[in-house]
Amino acid sequence: MTKIFINPKKLYQSGRAYSRGIKVNIGNSEMLFIAGQIAKNEKGEVVGKGDIAKQTEYVFEKIVSILSEAGMDLNDLVKINIYVVDMSEFEKVSTVRDRYLKESKPASTAIEISRTTNLDCIVEIDATAIKKIN
Repeated sequence: MTKIFINPKKLYQSGRAYSRGIKVNIGNSEMLFIAGQIAKNEKGEVVGKGDIAKQTEYVFEKIVSILSEAGMDLNDLVKINIYVVDMSEFEKVSTVRDRYLKESKPASTAIEISRTTNLDCIVEIDATAIKKIN
């Protein structure tokens, strides 16, 4: 199995030992595992501090960027996990999710957590995508 590391240059580079995404060949398809994404811009600054809808939009744009770098798009998503620090805010997250995923409709899980790796980031999303190759 060959692993292809997906790390779009326009996204924040933490210098840590992980990749934004890992693409692997699974027979006649490719599978992409997207690491949990939070609302930090390319400079490492938090986007939309205190606004879960803005943070969710930013995270989805990061996911779009990672998918694109891997030769995929939102329609290739099969599973997403959404982690929020306050489940009472989930309706705002759901509204953004529905706008981005109205066509692809991947399986989705929502979980309340105590915090992300940055106290000002109040939502984190990871995802899995699969695309058939010729």
